[in-house]
Amino acid sequence: MAIRKIKLTVQYDGSGYSGWQVQPGKRTIQGELVEAVSSLTGRRTFVHGASRTDAGVGALGQVALFETDSPIPTENFRDAINDRLPDDIVVTEAAEASRTFDLISGPISKLYRYTIYTGRLRPVMDINHCWHLPLRLDIQAMQNAAKLLIGRKDFKSFASAKDKRETTIRTVFRCDVATENDWVYFEIEGDGFLYNMVRNIIGTLVDIGVGRWEPQKITEIIEARDRTAAGRLAPPNGLCLMWIKY
Repeated sequence: MAIRKIKLTVQYDGSGYSGWQVQPGKRTIQGELVEAVSSLTGRRTFVHGASRTDAGVGALGQVALFETDSPIPTENFRDAINDRLPDDIVVTEAAEASRTFDLISGPISKLYRYTIYTGRLRPVMDINHCWHLPLRLDIQAMQNAAKLLIGRKDFKSFASAKDKRETTIRTVFRCDVATENDWVYFEIEGDGFLYNMVRNIIGTLVDIGVGRWEPQKITEIIEARDRTAAGRLAPPNGLCLMWIKY
């Protein structure tokens, strides 16, 4: 049988997992998918992911890929894999990818959303999917700062020291801050993101929102190319990978 590439779109609640990537002795999203797909195909099948989301981070549009010589019809993969997955992970689409499809370098853009709840009492039904920060935030200041992140820039100041990629230059297409009652939503779309880049950006915007810095501080932070110049690291549970476009 010819080798086929099967592309999956995956949603998951990351609150009960140690992130995407397989880790010995730990429950991971990738690990659950590998077990489900291997069970279905009858042989050990590795499942690759387009984004290595951290522990606690969720996704509505993660993209995954595996190769198989199984004769299972493409339209049957979604439900058959879902039958073998836990309730907090679901494949929403399975499609046959072309032989030239590149999961890692192919994305044109990715969108992350981050959610903060500023009310005094913690929102227990949503606590695994937001940062509970009972403070008054200056939305306008954060919006002004967010605009300064847009464009092709060196985002080294917002990358974790663990990020060893050759270049720290990325393009941010948009960075929006919106509010509804006690909820604050951040959406960041870019051509790619460094390790912890989005969470470091959110933490820095929050530092501006509480009055630690003026919005113009963003430019100084970018020019420093030093993680210690930026703000706090936002917790993972407020972050969600919304979609990846190819």
